[in-house]
Amino acid sequence: MEKGIKQKINLGLFVIIGTTLFVVAIYLIGQKQNLFKTTIALNAFFQNVNGLQEGSNVRYSGINVGIVQHIEMENDSTIKVVMGIEKEITNHIKKNAIATIGSDGLVGNKIVNIVPGKRDATTIKDGDFIKSYSKISTDDLLNTLGVSTENTAILTADLLKITSAITKGKGPLHTILYDTLMAKNLQQSMANLNTMSSSAVGSLDELKQIVESLKDNNKTLLGILLNDTLSGEKLKTTIDHLEKSSNTIENTLEKLSGMVNETQSSKGALNYFTKDTALVKTLKNTLENIQLGTDNFNQNMEALKHNFLTRGYFRKLEREKKKNKN
Repeated sequence: MEKGIKQKINLGLFVIIGTTLFVVAIYLIGQKQNLFKTTIALNAFFQNVNGLQEGSNVRYSGINVGIVQHIEMENDSTIKVVMGIEKEITNHIKKNAIATIGSDGLVGNKIVNIVPGKRDATTIKDGDFIKSYSKISTDDLLNTLGVSTENTAILTADLLKITSAITKGKGPLHTILYDTLMAKNLQQSMANLNTMSSSAVGSLDELKQIVESLKDNNKTLLGILLNDTLSGEKLKTTIDHLEKSSNTIENTLEKLSGMVNETQSSKGALNYFTKDTALVKTLKNTLENIQLGTDNFNQNMEALKHNFLTRGYFRKLEREKKKNKN
């Protein structure tokens, strides 16, 4: 009888202890998975999740604020990650925050890190999407490092060949390295080139200053041509007109030359004027007589204007002229 009671007591203690341990385990697991906390859904798109799994932690500024609830493929290059974030923390997470995938320690499990955004943005709400940033994975980094190592090995082998050829006295580089006279000549040539380069730079600076001064000075002809497009067009038009005038003058001179040749070879009046001196003297005397007669006629007319018999007529003519002008 006493043995049966002890067995019942032991069984009861075992059940109580087992039940207590089960409840504690459920609580701890639920606490870790946020089963007993109010959460909101926060979404982000990634091109590569780098081994992230459902149930992985989500951290904000190094603090665990939720877990990864769901991972699904949107298309061949986009993966949607749904995160459950504690509602108490949502007041601190802004919509311009950025989600990245990192590691928990050096080689730990993958987690989602949320980088804080600027303070002037609004806070997140249930179902919002935030931007993401995909870091270079370790595999990609190792592949790149492997390719770089192979290229370094090839480059080292080529450099070894070149160095061996130089030390054996092959090629012009050996001459440059070991021939002191050639090295001095090369050094002198470099010095000369440096001097010429400095002179060229100085000349270019002076030329630049001259051009700038011409651009700034609108009083000189070249400055006007450089700055005033209208003056440039006028100058171009003037040059075109000068060219046309030159052609016209050339044609006129050719015609005059032809007329002179015809005059010299003909027997007309112009030929007599240019070659017959007696005729020229006669014409000169005739013109002088005509001029003398004209002067006498003018004197007679002036005398008639002052004669008391005819001056009334001339005054009448003057009044009519003034009347017609008015």
